[in-house]
Amino acid sequence: MRALGANGPGLLAVTGIPNSSNLRSYLLPLARNLSLLDRLTRNRILKEHNLGSDVSLKNPHRSVSSFAMQLNYSKTHSEEKDKDKDKPQCYGNGFESLGSVFQELGFCMMEVGLCLARICDKAIGGNELEQSLLESLAAKGRLIHYHSQLDAILIQQLDKSKANNKRGVKNNIKPLEVSCLDSVACDDAVRSDLWQQWHYDYGIFTVLTAPLFLSPSYSKSSTTLDSCSCVECASPTGHTNLQIYDPNKKKVVVVRAPPESFIVQVGESADIISKGKLRSTLHSVYRPLKFENLSRETFVVFLQPAWTKVFSISDYPLGKSAFDGVNGREFDDEEQWSGQDNNKLSLEIQKIVPPLSSRLKDGMTFAEFSRETTKRYYGGNGLQSNR
Repeated sequence: MRALGANGPGLLAVTGIPNSSNLRSYLLPLARNLSLLDRLTRNRILKEHNLGSDVSLKNPHRSVSSFAMQLNYSKTHSEEKDKDKDKPQCYGNGFESLGSVFQELGFCMMEVGLCLARICDKAIGGNELEQSLLESLAAKGRLIHYHSQLDAILIQQLDKSKANNKRGVKNNIKPLEVSCLDSVACDDAVRSDLWQQWHYDYGIFTVLTAPLFLSPSYSKSSTTLDSCSCVECASPTGHTNLQIYDPNKKKVVVVRAPPESFIVQVGESADIISKGKLRSTLHSVYRPLKFENLSRETFVVFLQPAWTKVFSISDYPLGKSAFDGVNGREFDDEEQWSGQDNNKLSLEIQKIVPPLSSRLKDGMTFAEFSRETTKRYYGGNGLQSNR
């Protein structure tokens, strides 16, 4: 409770989960592979594995690709595990196990969330957190690819190739040379120092795998990039590139976690249900500009209440939950933050993150709260376009 409580950062890492490392190693690289497929092939594969997407994959200038599936709590029970316990732990290297591994890893992460909800309920009294999760009947899993600059080029070339083919123009795309990557014009979202803008998650818990980083391989005979081949690499910054605002330290700090761990973040619904005894996590995903051809892969499960869950805020310290400014940072020179002053960053975050008091009213259902939150983040001037 120290990490998730009012005096903590609002997140923790969980280790020692059986087989999670194997599942992660198979699933996460598929995020990039799916992102770079042509639309028809990708749609066929997604349909075969009961996956969809919650971002516009038709947009060639997107900086993030996401592949989603609803995960039902009824299938996390032990009979499902018993059914598969004798299967060999070999998943291949293609898409053949995409759907099954997506579900297996997702169910594992849901169990972690349920266990943590029980622990928190015991500490704060009652069983409302766990009951709220079970009453929702399902969680949402997302396999996410954060694009590198190279990915942005490849996706835009694929889109141009399709347009040219429709017009009967012969496709004659030259191989990408290393020297051209520094000067190519690219979407501002990919050029920015954030893959994902500052925000709170509005569910109960968000459970994430530690990210996997990929960098392109090179042809043995020349300096030409092998555009379709990437290799796993260590994080060049030494951390997950997830960053949080710690309201106690009044600083933005980076998150470090073992590669085999799950990271659990507190969402605003848990903050509300616990009457502020749990602290929701203000966070973003940092993109290191020095490593423009680095991509980031992760798998996330969002645990939320039922849409009909009614929030009571009569005993909730609403004023304490609103963002109250950033007074410092903990970044070294390698992280490219020296050029941005703290006051400027503080103002930017306050413009981007709408206060909870502007989104939550007493007696609101979770559906109404999520709709108002989405409207505040994405509506109007579109400040959350990176999210």
